[in-house]
Amino acid sequence: MRILIVEDEKDILEFLKKALLQEGYAVDIALDGLTGQNLAATEEYDLIILDILLPGKNGLAILTTLRAAQINVPVMMLTARGDVSDRVAGLDAGADDYLVKPFALAELRARVRSLLRRPGERSPVLTAGPVSLDSVSKQVLVNEKNVDLTSREFAILEYLLRNKNRLVSKGMIAEHVWDYHFDSDYNLIEVYIRRLRQKIEPDQKIIHTVRNGGYMVREPEE
Repeated sequence: MRILIVEDEKDILEFLKKALLQEGYAVDIALDGLTGQNLAATEEYDLIILDILLPGKNGLAILTTLRAAQINVPVMMLTARGDVSDRVAGLDAGADDYLVKPFALAELRARVRSLLRRPGERSPVLTAGPVSLDSVSKQVLVNEKNVDLTSREFAILEYLLRNKNRLVSKGMIAEHVWDYHFDSDYNLIEVYIRRLRQKIEPDQKIIHTVRNGGYMVREPEE
């Protein structure tokens, strides 16, 4: 699953990003309100963690704009403001949850899991042939048997499954899963793809290599 964090305090931003990456989520970040709003309006996210006090445009104004545009992705407000009036304003603007700094990391993770479990437009279960991936429980089944994946393997597989029948370049995988552009070759991604194939393709091929392009997940041929 893909999460956007909009937070102008770099230490907190990096802390949140690292914690969520360790949980297997793909994470995008923004340090100011205008960048955050643009990402939220143009990209597809499963959750947005949004600070209130932001340069450029504050979180409440961003949230109001998103809801007016019928962008109904779950939003958790994250702020140092603890007054009841601030919490009410966030919830009235369309926030799904509200967490006050400082917070315990365990609580953040629990609240993120809770928000991602709520029913939405996208199914949490993704499939291709014998492979089934539950993006909430983090469970992967092949022929109804559990398969253990690392957090990075899981994130790559989820991204490929969400783009089933679409070409996904190595650059797209790098940006989505690692959240940065590789300046060198893509040997690391090739290593992860090879490991994934060994784990999820015992009988039927679903991850196809497109020469000079990238990868595509397709249903196996009968």
